Amino acid sequence: MKVIEHYDQADEPLISFEIIPPKRGGSVDKVFRSLDKVMKYNPPFIDVTYHAAESYYEELGDGTVKRHIKRKRPGTIGLCAAIKHKYDVDPVPHLICEGFTKEETEDALIELNYLGIDNVLTVRGDSPDDSVPRYKNGTFNNYALNLVEQVADMNRGQYLEDIVNAQETDFCVGVAGYPEKHFEAPNLDFDIQQLKKKVDAGGDYIVTQMFFDNEAYFNFVEKCREAGIECPIVPGLKVLTRERHLNFLPKYFHLNIPEELSEEVQADVDNVREIGIEWAAQQCTELLEGGVPGIHFYIMGDPTPALDAIDKLPLGHEVASR
Repeated sequence: MKVIEHYDQADEPLISFEIIPPKRGGSVDKVFRSLDKVMKYNPPFIDVTYHAAESYYEELGDGTVKRHIKRKRPGTIGLCAAIKHKYDVDPVPHLICEGFTKEETEDALIELNYLGIDNVLTVRGDSPDDSVPRYKNGTFNNYALNLVEQVADMNRGQYLEDIVNAQETDFCVGVAGYPEKHFEAPNLDFDIQQLKKKVDAGGDYIVTQMFFDNEAYFNFVEKCREAGIECPIVPGLKVLTRERHLNFLPKYFHLNIPEELSEEVQADVDNVREIGIEWAAQQCTELLEGGVPGIHFYIMGDPTPALDAIDKLPLGHEVASR
């Protein structure tokens, strides 16, 4: 079932989650243990991230070095297939530009289509250390918009090469939105116009970057509607659980931590987890009262803080009993 169909048919706001694959050589058992915990909340879909390749250098005996490129977290497609088979829940694999040729993206979409996975989330992806440069030529998708266009082309049966009687795919396409603007955009209005291009090209719904100030989300939605974006805009949340998140999250996700939250954490560093859970629960309450279509939790490897926040809501009990 498509993500957009889940939202269209829902009688109440939906709760969904996003996870990351295990590191190369790691066991998938930890992922399954996390998913076992969230399944009582009947998530309609689970997002699975993709990660750009990283490079490292090997010193050779002759004084030269050899450059290697690897992915620390491979296995997104396999994990999505396992989720679909094990839990009968719709997986949403991420597609990224970084480190993938258009041909590799097309191959991935073909594999997903064969597996009966009909949802993808398209994001540009950022090279973790700028060691794998972006390529400014026709071989790579440079922006998420280009990814959306490639998926939309395949949905019309248009592949990179002319293929007689090519099968039309039927992917539901999610795109990312930034309530506090993408860090490379000059301003929020410009960023929303770029977002509208992605929606017009074939994006079916929007999931936002994490945020801790609901006013930013509601302002973002209002501006999106004024710009003519009508699809669902789903708030993405993460529970702050460590003092270091006060610096880490703004640095790597380019977001703002409200002064009230940072002061509360600094005043009681021994109870950061409880402070973060309570803040997230308050965010959820306000968002639900504001009529959001659902809430998407970035749980990464540990779902417990998000689940504790959900359990503070009446919705949490309703979802658990569905």
